[in-house]
Amino acid sequence: MSRFWSQVVHGLTPYVPGEQPKLGNLVKLNTNENPYGPGLRVLEALRAEAADSLRLYPDPNSERLRQAIAEYHDIELANIFVGNGSDEILAHAFHALLKHDLPILFPDITYSFYPVYCGLYGIEYIEVPLTDNFEICVDDYLRPNGGIVFPNPNAPTGRALALSEIERLLRANPDSVVVVDEAYVDFGAESSVSLVKRFPQLLVTHTLSKSRSLAGLRVGYAVGNAELIEALDRVKDSFNSYPLGRPAQAGATAAMQDRAYFESTCRKVIGTREKLVASLQSLGFEVLPSAANFVLTRHPQYDGKELTAKLRERSIIVRHFSKPERIAPFMRITIGTDVQCAALVDALADILRKPV
Repeated sequence: MSRFWSQVVHGLTPYVPGEQPKLGNLVKLNTNENPYGPGLRVLEALRAEAADSLRLYPDPNSERLRQAIAEYHDIELANIFVGNGSDEILAHAFHALLKHDLPILFPDITYSFYPVYCGLYGIEYIEVPLTDNFEICVDDYLRPNGGIVFPNPNAPTGRALALSEIERLLRANPDSVVVVDEAYVDFGAESSVSLVKRFPQLLVTHTLSKSRSLAGLRVGYAVGNAELIEALDRVKDSFNSYPLGRPAQAGATAAMQDRAYFESTCRKVIGTREKLVASLQSLGFEVLPSAANFVLTRHPQYDGKELTAKLRERSIIVRHFSKPERIAPFMRITIGTDVQCAALVDALADILRKPV
């Protein structure tokens, strides 16, 4: 606390990112990074940017990158916005599109940055409870609102909402912006980008941090009606006209163009997830159905916090959330390589053999 702070700062409860430990020799399964690094095309593009041109400002409109994204999704350039990770894009969306008289709606168990944005921008919100099976129920969102935002698949549950249900939600909310945060969609869910041309109130956000192996580069994008994109541009250019540097634009463009590598790593992550789920279930764990690069799981004999601590003693890092209370018994486990997940399963089997 400081007398020099602005009033808004006193009331903020900042987001707490996942731990980035400085120790070596860890099995790091806590922050949903891709276990496979960027492809050769991305690395070559990044090396090419280590040149004298770094003295020049980057393209403020990121046109080459936006064109690559537009071609990937078969959509117009005017429907694409890019930013410094999907977190920045979501922040701009809350500021530009979700601050209205009525409260916005999002799940009670979801990405914990959403209430942080609301606190920062003074946006009223209502947390809509997930079902007993930790699913989003569209019927719960069929009420007056100032906007709707949710991840698909949801985080940290991993459960996906069917495209037909998203369309039903959009039809029932023609006058409210609906933001679908698709950070994990490439690991098994249906993207709602295909609905953008039919529903002008829909904004879909993506990140290159997960399925494109570029968490360290900080690039995200949004797809939506040109009017929504213009609103994001107006906020961006009132905040930071150059959110993406030259290396970020070049590396992200190459990542969007290298479909074969992207599809290959996604297949490997999905295959490892299926094997991990089977192994966890064989040890007596309950595992929520996941369409993401992580699973949410619990064991009837151990609290999630206790298991997380015991794994840490064995140099394996997973994520535990103490709030909301409904997920406190669970651990969220990022899908690593086959070798990393095998080490996790072996450690859990060893823990479970010990007396409770």
